[in-house]
Amino acid sequence: MKLNPGCKEEYIRRHNEAWPELMKKIKDSGVSDYSIFIDDETDILFAVQKVEGESGSQDIGNEEIVQKWWKYMADIMEVNPDCSPVSIPLKEVFYLE
Repeated sequence: MKLNPGCKEEYIRRHNEAWPELMKKIKDSGVSDYSIFIDDETDILFAVQKVEGESGSQDIGNEEIVQKWWKYMADIMEVNPDCSPVSIPLKEVFYLE
């Protein structure tokens, strides 16, 4: 995912105040240990989450609360026509347990 230039502090503020009903929906989908990192030079965001089962946070996009969040965030990051964040799934190439 990628932020629009100059939007880092606003992105952090909004996530610090993330809606409890959204957080519950994400947890209920089987997601835990969800972290988002930023590269300060490029404004690229990198999200990591542990998922129990077959779905994750990207699979609950049809939920009303998720769509509402996407619209709320659309002014500060790159989004698709449906306001979902532009994201690229990455392939794991190394893991150490």
